[in-house]
Amino acid sequence: MYANKMSAERKLLQFHQMELDERLQKAISKMGWMQPTLIQEAAIPLLLEGKDVVVRARTGSGKTAAFALPLLQKLLNSKLNASEQCTSALVLSPSKELCQQTRISMQQMADKCGKVVRIVDLSTSDVVAQRHVLSERPDVVISTPAKVLAHVQSGALCLKKIEMLVVDEADLIFSFGFEKDFKKLIEYLPPIYQAVLVSATMSDDVMRMKNIVLHNPVVLKLEEPDLVPENQLSHQRILAEENDKPPILYALLKLRLVRGKNVIFVNSVDRCYKLKLFLEQFQIKSCVLNSELPTKIRIHTINQFNQGIYDLIIASDERMLENPGRNKSDRESGASRGIDFHCVTNVINFDFPTDVNSYIHRAGRTARGTNKGSVLSLVSLKDKAVNEAVEERLKIGYMSEDQVIKNYQFKLEDIEPFRYRAQDAWRAITRIAVHEARMREIRIEIFNSEKLKGFFNENSRDLQVLRHDKPLKTVKVQPHLSHVPEYIVPKALKRVAATALTRAPKQPRGYHSKAKAVYENQKDNPLLCSEIDYGRKRGGGKKK
Repeated sequence: MYANKMSAERKLLQFHQMELDERLQKAISKMGWMQPTLIQEAAIPLLLEGKDVVVRARTGSGKTAAFALPLLQKLLNSKLNASEQCTSALVLSPSKELCQQTRISMQQMADKCGKVVRIVDLSTSDVVAQRHVLSERPDVVISTPAKVLAHVQSGALCLKKIEMLVVDEADLIFSFGFEKDFKKLIEYLPPIYQAVLVSATMSDDVMRMKNIVLHNPVVLKLEEPDLVPENQLSHQRILAEENDKPPILYALLKLRLVRGKNVIFVNSVDRCYKLKLFLEQFQIKSCVLNSELPTKIRIHTINQFNQGIYDLIIASDERMLENPGRNKSDRESGASRGIDFHCVTNVINFDFPTDVNSYIHRAGRTARGTNKGSVLSLVSLKDKAVNEAVEERLKIGYMSEDQVIKNYQFKLEDIEPFRYRAQDAWRAITRIAVHEARMREIRIEIFNSEKLKGFFNENSRDLQVLRHDKPLKTVKVQPHLSHVPEYIVPKALKRVAATALTRAPKQPRGYHSKAKAVYENQKDNPLLCSEIDYGRKRGGGKKK
């Protein structure tokens, strides 16, 4: 084994200089890739030479194409002299979502190859359909270790002619509970094959796996920070306690101070639904991504988010998924790690992550490729220690002595006019409402996934209109809350928020003047009722 460290200083080898098939180069051009990333430029030539490689690079650095392009090239070469159709490549991933996005990426790269290369994903379809697909001996099989092992043991899949094994997100395979399946699966592989381990970290699990499947490998370590440069990804924070978070998020979204596609992270599934119900009251649409939902629905949600159907998705860090002792049925799902969200403008940490690595992985959802992005974190006193640890990690990574996580130019007093509304809405969401919302969405999505499966198979276009951001309706929504009255918008923000101010729903005569008077005269007294309560208690401003 020897290490090959890469620096961004030297001139990159271009795609047309890598001896790739013309069909692959046309597909690369169609996808808009102007030049390879640092990891692609280093890994592709080595893999084309037939070397075993460990690819270590941050999320969003182009690791998938780094192994997929040489894999496809070797397949095209072998088919020139092949006497029979056989499965030549196996790609293992720790989750169904990752399998799905790997298949989509590889099919895009093989787009100009026609039917010469067949790629299948075994992680999502039913067993009967999988056996039929495997009977045709596809060139590339993508799946989780458990699914592949089950088909091998049943005789539906033969791995004796495998030429290349790829283990994607290798540092998660063992931690997701696949260690026994993986070690058993290796016994069915031929004596000689090329192996690639792709990982964001060099954990003990990766080192153990390397010793099992690789022979004299090249270890590629990207000489760069865990995150993209500061001129591409900004880190900002707002110092806020728990009762400050709802009005801050309400103001940020309703006044469109954050724009584009947003992923909001919280630390539990319950918090996902509480936040969704909170936003519903202001008619801000969002969808929740968590491991309780059916796999097809999670993948469908991600795909629709990537297509721009939703602008806001709420995700939780499932810590249980990184614990080998968790429920087996949950082990193939995750949110902050590996899932490919496209063109995310902002990552918002509504709940600050519990450790440094989680922050790094959350931030990896934005600023992918050459796109720019930002990470905005709401940091409370209890998060101080982790926040300082993250800051130190970023300083080391960026080799900077200056503060990396900047304070967001935001004054808490500016959102005081929003506090009454936000806190009333937040308090209205009880534990019972959250529980009912979780159960309701699971029932709805299971119905969509199972009962309508046959219909959607025959009417695939209708699947596109299946939405996941519909209101859950476990908390009463008051129509007036969707409007932001101009008089509560701070002067400093009026120009920025001008496009966000919409016409208010029609109210009784005198309502707004009395509400404004109450706000102006009593805004400093938190014990007094909000403007809407005033309007109700006084008869909505009706003339006597």
